[in-house]
Amino acid sequence: MKKKGFVDLFFVFLLLYLFLPILATMFYAFATNWNKTVLPEGLTFKWIATLFQDSRFIEAFGRSVLLSGGAVLLALLFIVPAIFVIVLYFPKYEKWIQAAVVMVYAFPGVILAVGLIRAYAHIGVPMIAAVLGAYVISILPYIYQGTRNSLRNVNARQLLDAAELSGASKAQAFSKVLLPAVYPGLFAGALLSFSVLFGEFVLINLVVGSRFETVQIYLMKKLSTSGHIASSVVFVYLVLMGILTFIISMLTKRSKGAQKV
Repeated sequence: MKKKGFVDLFFVFLLLYLFLPILATMFYAFATNWNKTVLPEGLTFKWIATLFQDSRFIEAFGRSVLLSGGAVLLALLFIVPAIFVIVLYFPKYEKWIQAAVVMVYAFPGVILAVGLIRAYAHIGVPMIAAVLGAYVISILPYIYQGTRNSLRNVNARQLLDAAELSGASKAQAFSKVLLPAVYPGLFAGALLSFSVLFGEFVLINLVVGSRFETVQIYLMKKLSTSGHIASSVVFVYLVLMGILTFIISMLTKRSKGAQKV
């Protein structure tokens, strides 16, 4: 009993340690004044309204969505079909994809930024294009694992063979049988990749900087000018990530339900 009580107490302190800063930031985004009291002296939507009236924030938000969404779209168009072909028809080459996945984690953002600058800054390649390419490669682990798990969950090889035995061509079997069966897992992986890229700061700040201001760069600048606005940016970001997490959770449950059926 004592051991269980100690474990429960430890988890309570752990949850407080993790969530109190988040709750404090969210309260500060709505606080009228919070200097000398334990709780905010009043609540207001002024800071959220001011944030959304700032054209710089709207533009930065749009750039973040465009850059992150563009990288995910390119990965879905080029990486996912390659993974499909390798996993289904050339499984012996899958070890090379796994090696590439490991290599993604071997390059910290600072080192990768220096490499991109030295490689592309003097040959006329737009640095935002270099960052976009790096983003596509950086989400390879999430795209690969999501695609691979989806294919294994539905027994993709047997599913394609059954469709072709029923008279469907390879294209029909892929587009009308396999793709609808695996799209929840693919979509979940795409949303996870988007959420990771949306919060990325090191690479875009070092390589491009204020020339392509994203939400994270906007937040960094506001930290030194207005704590309320900075907290509002964090609140909007947390709401967006919460929505994406909920959608991913629903898609994962749906994918598991399809697997049981």
